[in-house]
Amino acid sequence: MSAPLTDLIAIRDLTRDQVDDLLDTAREMLPIARRERASVPTLRGRIVCNLFLEDSTRTRLSFDLAAKRLSADVVDFTAEGTSVTKGESLLDTAETLMALGVDLIVLRTSSAGAPVQLAREVEVPVLNAGDGWHQHPTQALLDALTIRERCGTVEGARVTIVGDVLHSRVARSEVELLRMLGAHVTLVAPPTLLPPDVGGWGVTVASDIDAVLPDTDVLYVLRVQRERMHRAFFPSTREYASVWGIGADRLRRLPADALLMHPGPVNRGVELTSEAMEDPRSVITEQVTNGIAVRMACLYRLLSATTRAEVAS
Repeated sequence: MSAPLTDLIAIRDLTRDQVDDLLDTAREMLPIARRERASVPTLRGRIVCNLFLEDSTRTRLSFDLAAKRLSADVVDFTAEGTSVTKGESLLDTAETLMALGVDLIVLRTSSAGAPVQLAREVEVPVLNAGDGWHQHPTQALLDALTIRERCGTVEGARVTIVGDVLHSRVARSEVELLRMLGAHVTLVAPPTLLPPDVGGWGVTVASDIDAVLPDTDVLYVLRVQRERMHRAFFPSTREYASVWGIGADRLRRLPADALLMHPGPVNRGVELTSEAMEDPRSVITEQVTNGIAVRMACLYRLLSATTRAEVAS
């Protein structure tokens, strides 16, 4: 058994044993995530608060479903229409949640580092659902589960990550986890969308996407983070789609047994064409289902003292 989790803030905070345990647990949760089995009572009586201070649909719904499949009660807290819009601080909000008796806080925020600050102030586990440009650990975990389910292992996989690396918390978590699991990672992006410190990430950086596609096992296409851009990082959306987007021509360069992944939501016609999204190699919908299983595993490990055998029974 790996060391118990107290919070889940960033991939770098996890040991390899903890990652393996979360992925193994998530795999056993998959029948429940797919609705092949009914919900389980594992977290009955526990209260999970989804504290989403940044817009989100997929991640929020995924955490909501994950908690409910484990029979937890869910409190949804968003910034819109609440005291946060009146100037209440994150810590003030957290004190209110503690008074309400929540057992775990799932935090989504545009402020990098806020989950760390919150975890220092509250006595319940904090699970980072995305903070600014910093981290999105459950996205990386669900992607690793998807690769492992399809390919058998992540070790040795040649993963090419394409697109807006600079603004992407997904890319940062993805690189840390994939390298931990033994994958070979290549980043391909416009120079303006690469972080200044990318040389220290331990990855290969390429400028020609067409040159790397034939040697790619997993093509991971990032969303253009237009809501986080404060200046022009490329001339136009049309030019980005032409130079960096994935369409029919590039699909022909990708091996027949490769995987095509995207964290969602897709800017259709920008990062991926409709043809790419419907390609048999696309596992985007599987990522969504696997996300429920991974988030179930994370909630379970943070809140439950029962054994995995009890979950499977």
